[in-house]
Amino acid sequence: METTLLILAAGMGSRYGGLKQVDPMGPDGETVLDYSVYDAIRAGFKRVVFIIREDFAQAFREGVGARFKGKIEVDYAFQKLDDLPDGFSVPEGREKPWGTTHAIRAARHAVSGPFAVINADDFYGADAYQRIAAYFRESNDSDDSMSHYCMVGYHINKTLSDHGDVNRGICSENNGLLSEVEEVTEIKREQDGKIYGNQLDGTRIEIGEHALASMNFWGFNLEFFAQLEEHFIQFLKQSGNELKSECYIPTLVDDLISQKKADCRLLETTSSWFGVTYPDDKPHVVNAIKQLVDQGTYPSPLS
Repeated sequence: METTLLILAAGMGSRYGGLKQVDPMGPDGETVLDYSVYDAIRAGFKRVVFIIREDFAQAFREGVGARFKGKIEVDYAFQKLDDLPDGFSVPEGREKPWGTTHAIRAARHAVSGPFAVINADDFYGADAYQRIAAYFRESNDSDDSMSHYCMVGYHINKTLSDHGDVNRGICSENNGLLSEVEEVTEIKREQDGKIYGNQLDGTRIEIGEHALASMNFWGFNLEFFAQLEEHFIQFLKQSGNELKSECYIPTLVDDLISQKKADCRLLETTSSWFGVTYPDDKPHVVNAIKQLVDQGTYPSPLS
């Protein structure tokens, strides 16, 4: 069945101060998005859907989407503040959309089969795409009442920054299935060489080198949209009048797991995750990509 890559890009305009400032990271001016789509194509994805803001649709189509013409089928979905279930409206004073589940919801009419979800500005690595594509190829629809999803997990030591602490969702698993994602903040390597982070109650804990972290790379099927709608409605009832409340994918998946409505296969990847959390991270990302090019993982120029 045709697999689609959903790319969460609605925040790009504000995050980068305009599309013209999407930074080149590759040796021939490639952006992180160029590598994401290249890896997806190699892994067998047939379509990519960019979830963007409608107000910069033309600039995005011309500056980003046009680069992939003839390489993969490209489509767009718009995350709109007022795109809400029947009976709900935007509270006065709210300016931001409603989080990552709201972004995925925007693509409900653009997807017709299994789909993966990634962030637009994160470099996930070729192995991650290969693993999630293999999951889609090998999974079978079952007649049981539980939905079956997946998530790519990264070794925490491959997601740190040398220039400050980071927040990560640390995963627990049982027989290869995700059992919990715990939000841990201020994660960094301390002077003793070990990795530490804060639990939500403030307790400082040691984190193992190969603890798996969620970097927002998920695999779902069409059943997910109905479950998302139900969860999003409950979220709006409880928090919809708050001006900055957001509804996140991990929270939804955690709820589905705890309610035994779904399980989530944890796919451990050997890839390193790269992201520019701090301005000083960019040289590291540029150098890391150059090393992958020099090793032959990617051609130069990327084609």
